[in-house]
Amino acid sequence: MNWQLIEQLRLRLNANGLPYEIPIHPQLVHLTLGLLIIAIVFDIAGTFFALEKPIFKFLGLPALRSGFFDVGWYNLIGAAFISFFTVAAGFFELLLANPPVDQKSVWGLTTGWTMLLHGLGGVLLLGAIAAMTVWRGLQRYRWRKDASRQVQWSYLLAGMVIMAILFVHGTLGAQLGENFGIHVTAAKLLQEGKNPNLILK
Repeated sequence: MNWQLIEQLRLRLNANGLPYEIPIHPQLVHLTLGLLIIAIVFDIAGTFFALEKPIFKFLGLPALRSGFFDVGWYNLIGAAFISFFTVAAGFFELLLANPPVDQKSVWGLTTGWTMLLHGLGGVLLLGAIAAMTVWRGLQRYRWRKDASRQVQWSYLLAGMVIMAILFVHGTLGAQLGENFGIHVTAAKLLQEGKNPNLILK
């Protein structure tokens, strides 16, 4: 744990090793994931709209192809925006981590390697999501603005690859909490017989 940083910021840490009761990074991670998944899924739905249109008509649901692409675009903007805060919160919480040095994850990685890969992966994924947003904007407003299908096949493929990488990346993050106990939640502390309201320092 970076005690100099704690002293400089005059932080009072809770039992989870953070100056607040609930870790912020995992909350923002799920927001990033949800927005990104919705963005890609709705762009896929817009791409295959011709196949789905009879179903919408049968169900009496008014649906426009452009509406699917609108949902995809605005959710991707949201994912890119919130991802900056997700990564920032992740690095702040990693700086305050007090990891065990003699344990390994279920993947056989030490805490240090898991933290390094998760941190580096977060920065790379942030860059990838930002690049996807720029790419998607160029398709929407320049390259395919007059086309009925607003996204390229390569864009959809890239989106699915990023979602698969996010799964692996998220698993590393989950291992930091589950295998190494980094910033465990109140429920985990209670299971260990500890009081989540106690102050470490």
